[in-house]
Amino acid sequence: MAQKMLRFTKTAAEMPEKRPPATRRQDWQEIYGAYARQKAEEQASRCSQCGVPFCQVHCPLGNNIPDWLKLTAENRLEEAYEISQATNSFPEICGRICPQDRLCEGNCVVEQSGHGAITIGSIEKFITDTAWENGWVKPTRPIRERGQSVGIIGGGPAGLAAAERLRATGYEVHVYDRYDRMGGLLIYGIPSFKLEKEVVERRSRLLADSGVHFHPNFEVGRDASLADLRARHDAVLIATGVYKARDLKAPGSGLGNIVPALDYLTASNRKGLGDSVPAFDDGSLNAAGKTVVVIGGGDTAMDCVRTAIRQGAKSVKCLYRRNRANMPGSQREVANAEEEGVEFVWQAAPEAFEGGHTVSAVRAYRMHLGAPDATGRQTPQVIEGSGFTLEADLVIKALGFDPEDLPTLFGEPALKVSRWGTVSVSYRTMMTNLDGVFGAGDIIRGASLVVWAIRDGRDAAASIHAYLQQKATEQAGMALSAAE
Repeated sequence: MAQKMLRFTKTAAEMPEKRPPATRRQDWQEIYGAYARQKAEEQASRCSQCGVPFCQVHCPLGNNIPDWLKLTAENRLEEAYEISQATNSFPEICGRICPQDRLCEGNCVVEQSGHGAITIGSIEKFITDTAWENGWVKPTRPIRERGQSVGIIGGGPAGLAAAERLRATGYEVHVYDRYDRMGGLLIYGIPSFKLEKEVVERRSRLLADSGVHFHPNFEVGRDASLADLRARHDAVLIATGVYKARDLKAPGSGLGNIVPALDYLTASNRKGLGDSVPAFDDGSLNAAGKTVVVIGGGDTAMDCVRTAIRQGAKSVKCLYRRNRANMPGSQREVANAEEEGVEFVWQAAPEAFEGGHTVSAVRAYRMHLGAPDATGRQTPQVIEGSGFTLEADLVIKALGFDPEDLPTLFGEPALKVSRWGTVSVSYRTMMTNLDGVFGAGDIIRGASLVVWAIRDGRDAAASIHAYLQQKATEQAGMALSAAE
C-alpha cells in the first residue's frame, strides 16, 4: 500500500480537464472531461487510507470509498466497480451530481490537512463509465423468483434504487410514473450539462432488461387508486418525490413571465430530448435574449441560472437573501455559474414585481444577517430604506418544493402525513401507517439530495423484503394449519 497509496504529499490534486466557460456556454455537454486511466490511477493513489475514513462516514450511502480508490490505483478497475456498485445503485450518477464539496470530498482528511481533497466524485464517474464501456455492467439475474410482487409509485432515484434492489432479490417489480420517461428529476429537472440524459436512460434500460416492469404515463389517483395498487401487489412503495413549487407572495407575483423553476427546467430538458414544447417555442419558457432574474440559492437555482446562460439570455442575475457562506447550494456550482457569466446579488430579497401584463422589473431590498436560527444559519432581516430595482423580463422562482396532497390525490384519506405534508413512516421499517405501504425519498424527508433518495430506496427495499418474508412465512403457516 505504501508504494501505491499515500501520495498526497508528492502529487497535487487535479480534477479532469474543465472546458473553458466561453465554450461550455454554447452547448449542453458536461463541463468536465474524463480522466485518462493513468491520471485516474494517479489521483486515486493520493488517498491516505485513513483508519477512520471520514469520506465514507459523510457519504449518505456509506460507500467504501478508500477500498475502490486503492483498487483504482492498482489498476483493478473491475473490482473497483464491484465495490462501488455494492453500496450504490447508480454510482455514475452520483459521481456527476453529488455535491462532493460538502459530503465526501469536503470531509476528506487529506483536504483538511491542506493538500487538497481526493477527487472522489470524478474517480467514481471514471470507474463506472469504464465499467459500462467494458461490458461489466449487466442486467440483474435473481437466483430465484419469489412469487411476490411490489408496486412502486414514482420512477425517480428512490423508486429506481428500490426497484433495482427488489428485482435482484427476486421480486416482480412494477414501477408506475406519471411522466413518459423514467428518472424523475434526473431526466426532467437536472440539466444535461450536469447529467447527460443517456446516462439515466441506459440505467432504465438495464432495469427493464433485468425484468422490472415500467408503466409510464400512469398517474395514481387517475388511472388507479392506492387501494387498487395495494390489491394488485403484495407491497407498495410511495416514492413520488416532491414537485409542488413553493410560491412567493408579493405584489405583482401573478404577472406573466414569472415562472416556477421546475416548469422552466422541464421545458428545457424536454426540448433537449427532442420533444415538442409549445411553451418553449413561443418564448414563455425560453430565456433567449431576455434579462433573467432567478430567485433562490439552492442547487435548483444554480441549474436555472446556468440553463439561462446556455439559452442565450441577455443577462442573468441570481437574487439570494443570505450570503455565499450561508447558501444551501453547492459552492462548486456557484463557482461554475460565476465563470459562465452569472451575477449574484447577495443578501437581497424581492419586495414586489413591476410591469403591465408581464414582469418588467423586480423591486428588492437589502438584507442583514442576524443571529443564527435553530439550524445554525443566520436569520435574514430587512434593512429599512435599502430598496433597489432590477430589470427583468423573465423571473424564475427557485424557492424549493413541497409535497402534493397525497391522501387526496391517491384517494386514501387514511394515509398519514406530517404537518409539512410529507408521508409519515417509521424509520425503523420505512412503513407508513398502512400495512404493506412504504415510503422513500423526498416524499418522506422533504426536498433533499439524489444520494439520500438512493439511500432511502435501498433501505426501503430491504424493509420490504423483510416484510414480505414474514408475510410469506405467516401464509405458509396458515396453509399448513388449514391442511391439518
